[in-house]
Amino acid sequence: MNFTVAIVGRPNVGKSTLFNRLVGKKLALVDDTPGVTRDRRPGDAKLVDLRFTIIDTAGLEQSGPETLQGRMWAQTEAAIAEADLTLFVVDAKHGLTPADETLGEMLRRRGKPVVLVANKSEAKGSDGGYYDAFTLGLGEPVAISAEHGQGMIDLRDAIVEALGEDRAFPPEIDEAETDVDLRGDEGAEDDEDFEPEYDDTKPLRVAIIGRPNAGKSTLINRFLGEDRLLTGPEAGITRDSISVEWDWRGRTIKMFDTAGMRKKARVQEKLEKLSVADSLRSIRFAEAVVIVFDATIPFEKQDLQLADLVIREGRAPILAFNKWDLVEDPQALLADLREKTERLLPQARGIRAVPISGQTGYGLDKLMQSIIDTDKVWNRRISTAKLNRWLEHQQVQHPPPAVSGRRLKLKYMTQVKARPPGFMISCTRPDAVPESYIRYLTNGLRNDFQMPGVPIRIHLRASENPFENRKKRK
Repeated sequence: MNFTVAIVGRPNVGKSTLFNRLVGKKLALVDDTPGVTRDRRPGDAKLVDLRFTIIDTAGLEQSGPETLQGRMWAQTEAAIAEADLTLFVVDAKHGLTPADETLGEMLRRRGKPVVLVANKSEAKGSDGGYYDAFTLGLGEPVAISAEHGQGMIDLRDAIVEALGEDRAFPPEIDEAETDVDLRGDEGAEDDEDFEPEYDDTKPLRVAIIGRPNAGKSTLINRFLGEDRLLTGPEAGITRDSISVEWDWRGRTIKMFDTAGMRKKARVQEKLEKLSVADSLRSIRFAEAVVIVFDATIPFEKQDLQLADLVIREGRAPILAFNKWDLVEDPQALLADLREKTERLLPQARGIRAVPISGQTGYGLDKLMQSIIDTDKVWNRRISTAKLNRWLEHQQVQHPPPAVSGRRLKLKYMTQVKARPPGFMISCTRPDAVPESYIRYLTNGLRNDFQMPGVPIRIHLRASENPFENRKKRK
C-alpha cells in the first residue's frame, strides 16, 4: 500500500459506510444506531487508480478518558497519528454540530493533510449543511454520498491534491521474478507414499472467540504488546471482528478479535445479531480457532456450544482458560479442567487446553505453540499405503459387525483431503455400517497417527461393480 488514510467524524455521519465503499466489501458493521464502531479497523482501499490503507474509527464523543467513550476516542487518536491523511466526514443532511467544530479545531492543530468530506449530499436540503462546512476552515468540502457511490471521482482528486502526486503515486519497484510452483498438491492421492511436509513459513489465520467479557481483546493486546484493541470491564465492548497481524518466532500470525457470543435465545437486537454473524464469518475464514474460557466460571453451556460449533465447521480448535491469575488453587483446578475437557468434549478427544492470563501474559508462548502444533495436525496427510495397512490391522483386531447375517467388508482407504483430515473408505453396503464402528476407526486414527484434538471426517462409499450396468445374457 502507498499511504494510510483515517476516516474520522462524529457518530452516525457515515464513516463505516464510506469505509465499506472504499474497500469494496461490507466489512464494517453499519446500523442507524450511533456509535456502532468502537475499535479502529484497517482495510485495503481502492479509489479509481489509488491504492491505500484505510482505517475506520469510532465517532467523537466528548467524555472522560476513563469512560468507554473516552477509550474509544483514544483509539481514534491513535489512528490519526498513524495515518498520512485524514478524511474528516460531516453530515451535510443535518448540518454541523459543536462536536464537528471541536474535531475540526483538533485536526487543524495537528498539521497533517485533511480532506473535508460532506456525506449524505444526495439528500434534499443538504446544500445548507454543505456550505456550513466551509466555516470549519479546512478548505472546500467534497460532496459525496457513501451510500450511493456519488462523488468518488471528486474525492479521489481531493486526496491526490492534499498528498501530492509523488506521495499518492510512488514509483513502482520492479520485483525479481521468482519461480512459483503452481502444481500445489493436486494428484497427491495418486502417490501412495506421498506425505507433504508442514510449511511453517506460511501465514497462519487464528480467530479468538468466546463468551462476552472472557478477555479476548485483552489477550490479543498482550500478544501485540500494545493497546491495539478496546478493552474494559464492560461486557460486549467488541462489535466488529478486527484483524491484526504480528510475527511470532519469524512466522506471520493474522489474528481475529471477535464479538462475544451469547446464547442464541438472548440475542435479540439487530446490532448484536450482526456482530455474531461477523464472528461466525471469522471462524469460517480462520484456520485455527482459540475458544477462550473464563477460568473462574469454565464450561458454561455456551462454552461447550462454541467448541462444538468450531469442530462442526472443521476448524482446528484450541482451548484457552483465561484469567488464571485470579485462580486460588491452580493445581486442583487444572486437574478438574482436564477431566471435564475429556468428558465434555469427546468429539475432539485430545484437544489442547492451556491455562493463560491475558492480563499478566502467563502461558501465552505455550498457547501459541499449541496453536502451531494443532495446525500441523490439521494439515497432516497420511499416505494411502499406510492407511490400507492400518485398515487391515483394525479389521483383524475388531472385525466389522454382520448386518442381516452378512459380513461388511472394508476394502480400501485413502485420504481425500486435509484441513481437516478427511478419509474415504470403499466398502460393501456403506449405509449399513454402524456409527459405533466409524467412531472406533476415528479413535484409532487419532491414537495411531497422532492426530489429537482436530475434527476427523470419514466417508464411506460403495465399491463399484463393473458388471452392474451390463444387460443380462438371454
